[in-house]
Amino acid sequence: MIKLINMKKTALVLGALVLGLGSIGLLAGTTSAYQGDPNIKGPNYSIERHEAMTNAFNNKDYTAWKNLMQGKGRVTQVINEDNFGKFAEVHQLALQGKTDEAQKLRQELGLGLRNGTGKTSGRMGMGNCNR
Repeated sequence: MIKLINMKKTALVLGALVLGLGSIGLLAGTTSAYQGDPNIKGPNYSIERHEAMTNAFNNKDYTAWKNLMQGKGRVTQVINEDNFGKFAEVHQLALQGKTDEAQKLRQELGLGLRNGTGKTSGRMGMGNCNR
């Protein structure tokens, strides 16, 4: 009887663990699918926001970009007025399909790094630009 109860508890715990990990995996996959791919629209996409973001990058206008980002995402903690020109270059390279060059600059900026290891997950991870 005790073994049966322990087996049921183990099955419940394992089931909950699998469900939880599966949910996290799905959430991570859906929230980051657009990051780094300028051809995929983010969850906050609008034509007006896209045009404003494009203008900010083209004009290297850090203040406009910062206002559009509203402090969202790690990218807003890393990018500042001094390094925004390089970040705008990363954006241009990504648009041109030059992902290797863009990734190199991203790493120089400290973006796309996972847990401080210096290794990336293979995505460009442009941050939450919400194109």
